[in-house]
Amino acid sequence: MKKIHPDSNRPYPSVPSVLGAFRDLPPGIWALGFVSMFMDISSELIHSLLPVFMSTVLGASMTAIGIIEGVGEASAAIIKIFSGAISDYFGKRKILAVLGYGLAAVTKPVFPLASTINWVFAARFIDRIGKGIRGAPRDALVAEIAPCELRGAAYGLRQSLDSVGAFIGPLFAVIFMAWLENDIRTVLWIAVIPAFIALSLLIFGVREPEREKIINSGDKNSLTFSDAKRLPVRFWLIVILGAIFSMARFSEAFLVLRAQDVGLALGYIPLVLIVMNVVYTATAYPAGAASDRINPKVLLITGLVMLVAADLLLAAAGSPLMAFIGVALWGLHMGLTQGLFTKLVADTAPAGLRGTAFGIFNLVGGGALLFASVVAGALWSAFGAPATFLTGGAFAALALLGLLAYRKKPQAGLH
Repeated sequence: MKKIHPDSNRPYPSVPSVLGAFRDLPPGIWALGFVSMFMDISSELIHSLLPVFMSTVLGASMTAIGIIEGVGEASAAIIKIFSGAISDYFGKRKILAVLGYGLAAVTKPVFPLASTINWVFAARFIDRIGKGIRGAPRDALVAEIAPCELRGAAYGLRQSLDSVGAFIGPLFAVIFMAWLENDIRTVLWIAVIPAFIALSLLIFGVREPEREKIINSGDKNSLTFSDAKRLPVRFWLIVILGAIFSMARFSEAFLVLRAQDVGLALGYIPLVLIVMNVVYTATAYPAGAASDRINPKVLLITGLVMLVAADLLLAAAGSPLMAFIGVALWGLHMGLTQGLFTKLVADTAPAGLRGTAFGIFNLVGGGALLFASVVAGALWSAFGAPATFLTGGAFAALALLGLLAYRKKPQAGLH
């Protein structure tokens, strides 16, 4: 029996091979992928140095640094749901994406210019507001540019290129800090260049599809909270599942701390995120393309198995090498699942409410990840690093058992 696509009520077209999908993806998808890559190069270059810059150059306390990071991430999570709903209401995704990426780009020069911690706070806050504005409209735009039979491949490619930027950024930080003899301000200036390349690519390289070809007038969002009631039950199942995955996984900062805990020299700490993102990059596109061809439940189960294995290795790690293997498995889990979740949201949400759907999904997932990170930190402080990772592994194992026991087959999405 052929699978029915939720947007058209017709069978999915035949799905090309993984390599065929790679060639057939529209230019707009590639452009959005490179937009994410260049902005991530800029952001991660800055973020890999910002804590040191704030503490050593500006003299900020650890409490101040924590407040800056917490306020920024919370702001981004809250803004996402509103930007998604606004993009549904006005039927315009690109303009909000441009606004979000534009805010991020214009804040980049503020970091090297900062003379007080207040400058950094303002720049970080505006940067995260930009991230919140662009996230949901951009993810909805991917669904509207890509053919329905290539949606998984499209999200996988964007996620893969995003991850390329996530490891190139810290790598550049290491290289330029060595080359420029630890001149942090000059290195932070270098991060301005890829940010404006990303903004230019979005403005000139991405064309938004005509709205009337995407949705029927009856799908139009009225920009009220009651619109969330029109999202189907299968979408809320994906939201719950995504939150469970986030609860089983905590902030990547704990990966860095674990590597340092088992003896990794301070100068090599950026290698932790580089290793994770290299694996993430290598697997995100193949996993996304595979989700167009096979049952997504298989990929989710495999991803959870990798997360359990990563947690066990990191809990037992006695050397940097063992920690790096655990970090690599963590990246494999991310590659197998993160792009897949965006595809499942796109497949289960009505076209006219896609921005709202992505906003809700990101908000709930971000809240779950924040809670998991707080618990992880408390466990680390009270019982040590192994307890943190063993608890994460136990939660992932419970999620795995629940997914294996789930038999009901929805009309679309997870089955």
